[in-house]
Amino acid sequence: MDYRVLGRTGVRVSPLCLGAMMFGTWGNPDHDDSIRIIHRALDAGINIIDTADVYSDGESERIVGRALAGRRDDVILATKLFMPMGPGPNQRGLSRRWIVAEVENSLRRLGTDWIDLYQVHRPDPSTDIDETLGALTDLVRAGKIRYFGSSTFPAHEVVEAQWVAERRGRERFATEQPPYSLLVRGIEADLLPVAQKYGLGALPWSPLAGGYLSGRHTRDGGAVTSTRLERVPGRFDLALPANQRKVEAAIAFGDLAAELGITLIELALAFVLHHPAVTSAIIGPRTMEHLDSQLTSVDITLDEATLDRIDEIVSPGVTVNPQDAGYLPPALATSVLRRRS
Repeated sequence: MDYRVLGRTGVRVSPLCLGAMMFGTWGNPDHDDSIRIIHRALDAGINIIDTADVYSDGESERIVGRALAGRRDDVILATKLFMPMGPGPNQRGLSRRWIVAEVENSLRRLGTDWIDLYQVHRPDPSTDIDETLGALTDLVRAGKIRYFGSSTFPAHEVVEAQWVAERRGRERFATEQPPYSLLVRGIEADLLPVAQKYGLGALPWSPLAGGYLSGRHTRDGGAVTSTRLERVPGRFDLALPANQRKVEAAIAFGDLAAELGITLIELALAFVLHHPAVTSAIIGPRTMEHLDSQLTSVDITLDEATLDRIDEIVSPGVTVNPQDAGYLPPALATSVLRRRS
């Protein structure tokens, strides 16, 4: 693989990052099979794995830890925190108290002495960003983590974190992990240019748009429902007009891929990897077949004519369904913040 430098860290990572969200009860409950998939990815040249404490309530981290036994030194290991990990009011978020406690939990589950990239899973409006950066900086200096990053942060919060780090003498976010795909292009307008300006590595999640770009929606076979419907109906209920538009666009992209003689999966991943701000696209296979269908994407090159046709189907900077943006700012989620009392 053609390894890429992760932001300004000097660390070189593969253009595909193995996402571990589907290892465990959320996806593949067979630990041995999940470990075989991880080993297959490593043998294929993937050298960065991304998981999170919340994935299957810590089960994903434990599976990854088992898989890396004897291979830890060869892997850039990334995990995340923020989401609730218990019933207690302080078992979540980005406070110093929780960060210092939860990193120890992740280290134990992963069976390692250090985490290469420790990421905050979402912004925490209730916590001062300096509180978070201060705690993460201390973990770097203690040797428990090597770098830290953000995930699904709006561009203005990425900039704020960079400024706070400079002014307060903190280590800074080295990476950002945003949603990005042929159907979710909103970050092209601001987040990706900001990442380039500040030298952040970009690790997009859901490059297959939660399965919409897997090739299962066809003109002949119609639309297929998703197993994620009950958890996130706003993104997967095909009765909603925004999701119908996603299906229509996915079918058009499938037609384009067929003309090019490649699969829709290859087209979708190649598109994400083509953006100059993107370092590595996070793939999330549940089965060995899923993984093998995605590995070939690193060999695909898209010419200008193809990229122009992609832009005709979904315009640059457009997210077809806004709910796919991954984060709803408090000003939109809470009506009282938009109205005078």
